[in-house]
Amino acid sequence: MLDVALINEGNEWPTGVDWESLAERAVVSAIRHSLYADYETQPVSYEVAVKLTGNTEVQTLNRDYRQKDKPTNVLSFPMVQTDLLETMANTDDGEVLLGDIVLAAGVCTSEAQDKGVSVADHATHLIVHGMLHLLGYDHMDEIDAEAMEALEIRALASMGLADPYSS
Repeated sequence: MLDVALINEGNEWPTGVDWESLAERAVVSAIRHSLYADYETQPVSYEVAVKLTGNTEVQTLNRDYRQKDKPTNVLSFPMVQTDLLETMANTDDGEVLLGDIVLAAGVCTSEAQDKGVSVADHATHLIVHGMLHLLGYDHMDEIDAEAMEALEIRALASMGLADPYSS
């Protein structure tokens, strides 16, 4: 079972978007296209928090945790070590907090405009990307980056969204 909690702290985020539903769909799609697709049907409750906030908070987090004093589009904070992800169904309490995904409104909006896509579509991509990080995927080298991008493309396509890397 998946439990996606949305925390929307930004009046900078566009209105008229069902952010809660968007976040849940993006998280579920990322999981379905990962090595951990069975998380969706296991009796364990897998929890993910998606926080929509502003550039200032993301810049602070980026500075404090990554030593980069600037805002970025998305940050992921995994709560489970990658080598333990395969054994999560054996948890004693039936609940696993996979981690947090944090998006910056200003950066997301600017990038969406640059790409010619809606903020909602770009945020969906960033949530999928962030969720894959929570599942241990990374893009530190070219092979891993290509594999992660391929997963993102498939997850987004399953939601009717275009390949964000095609342009």
